[in-house]
Amino acid sequence: MTKQVRPDWTTYFLDIATAVGKRSTCLRRKYGAIIVKDKIIISTGYNGAPRGEVNCIDTGNCEREKYNVPKGQRYELCVAVHAEQNAVIAADPVKMKGATIYIVGYNADGTLASGKPCLLCRRMLKNAMIAKVVYLETDGSIIEVAPSEIQ
Repeated sequence: MTKQVRPDWTTYFLDIATAVGKRSTCLRRKYGAIIVKDKIIISTGYNGAPRGEVNCIDTGNCEREKYNVPKGQRYELCVAVHAEQNAVIAADPVKMKGATIYIVGYNADGTLASGKPCLLCRRMLKNAMIAKVVYLETDGSIIEVAPSEIQ
């Protein structure tokens, strides 16, 4: 009988964030985020249109793609709420204090997208008192950093 190998906690939570991202309604990129404290999932979020609004996957239209807007620019053209934002919105503020958020993103072609939070999301994570951000980078490396240390 071969010994079963279990993923470490970081891999486990990044895998769950990947699964959450499959619910994304964005045509460009699929992001998933989970907030964890003491190895317990507090909240999840994926990127997509606000509740009650039409999703890009349903309209087949992405304004940022239409104008070839580079990643990280012209967010005002996008109707989506970021995965991190949705996870923070859905979480109990008391439980978020000192927690870790795990973020994974994929481009429409299936390649890894950087899970590094944008400036606005970093501000929200600081305000939510999230202690650590763990995300996958485009080369598959795992980055672990405090929200205030993200450049």
